[in-house]
Amino acid sequence: MGDESSADHAGAGFAAGLAPWLERLDNLRNVVRQQLVSRQLDAHLPRTTDGPLRVLDVGAGQGTQALRLARAGHTVTAVEPSPGMREAFLRAAAALEGDARQRVTLLDGDVTALSHLTSPAAYDVVMCHGVLMYLPESGPAMSQLARCAAPGALVSVVARNSDALAWRPSIRHDWTAALHLLDEQERALAEGRDAFYLNEIGVRARADRPDELMATVEREGLLVEQWYGIRLASDDVGVDAPAPPPDELARIVDLEERLGRTDPYRRMGTLVHIAARAPSAGDF
Repeated sequence: MGDESSADHAGAGFAAGLAPWLERLDNLRNVVRQQLVSRQLDAHLPRTTDGPLRVLDVGAGQGTQALRLARAGHTVTAVEPSPGMREAFLRAAAALEGDARQRVTLLDGDVTALSHLTSPAAYDVVMCHGVLMYLPESGPAMSQLARCAAPGALVSVVARNSDALAWRPSIRHDWTAALHLLDEQERALAEGRDAFYLNEIGVRARADRPDELMATVEREGLLVEQWYGIRLASDDVGVDAPAPPPDELARIVDLEERLGRTDPYRRMGTLVHIAARAPSAGDF
């Protein structure tokens, strides 16, 4: 990537797709993804009777998960480098009721600047969803995330699944695109690098192999509790496909949730969601 920093790469990469991303927030693909992440997160949240959880959301975007957890009573620090996304976050935060708005802090920054924005080992939940694909590599970001995790904290990471790059065009019967991505996977493996792809907001991005990403997570002293595939059966729809009626959407999410935690299906998820745990105080 030449001399550009991870922050520059992430900001420049996503900025080109900001408008279409925001336009599609209520469409099927995004709604299914967010509902799946919500279910999976809730299954791993630390259980505590000591008050609200301290949550850090890095690359918080429009704030879907951050604001959901604030509504649930938790204290949230959201970090987001894009001015456009921070504006969208604040618009959504304005709808929070009661004292939930006071439990949310939005900061201008990114995963490379956490040491300047947060205190080490300060958070019970550390989230980084949909960020790693815009960085040159995942290792440095995972180091930053791990240092923010308090003992026993949940560290939740969502990235693009390199192993399944050719699945979406295959089920759409786009044979040329599927073959192109298979070629890219083979080249990346031969050259010892990560595979790249053009995502559906028109941005060139990077994908992580789940096994390698989990090894990176564990090198930072975190224990992988579970990993999930996200969006398998519904990934053939177009980016502008609207969300279906609630009863049909519920069936889709139920199916996707079960596929996403079951081998061999989960390996075909467009995204990979890793739920890891920082060692608790008694583990030291």
